[in-house]
Amino acid sequence: MFFKICVLLFIYFETCKSCETGQTKQGCLIRNLMCACGYGCASDYRYDTYQECQSALKGKKKDICKTSNPCLHNGTCIQISQQPGYKCRCEGTGYFGLRCSKACPVPGGGRIGSAVFPYECIVI
Repeated sequence: MFFKICVLLFIYFETCKSCETGQTKQGCLIRNLMCACGYGCASDYRYDTYQECQSALKGKKKDICKTSNPCLHNGTCIQISQQPGYKCRCEGTGYFGLRCSKACPVPGGGRIGSAVFPYECIVI
């Protein structure tokens, strides 16, 4: 029982570490022309139920992640319903930004212009 709790906590924290506080949820998302359900960032898990995800999937003409992956530097592409139709997950690539195209700053540099150090660039 203790092992199960530890594994669940590990999965929870690994899934949620890159989400804003209070922005996690159970839901579904479209990945590789299929619905995948789980727990994670509310911005990724757009659909509340599997049925809602399937309905959205039927309305999609193409999965930009599958046809022309817009993410650079080995970023992970996830299809979403909002424009531009995808989101790039850049964690662990050394890059950040909409398409994982901006190189991470040197640790200890603090701010980038008016922005805070990007969470995608934090290495634990």
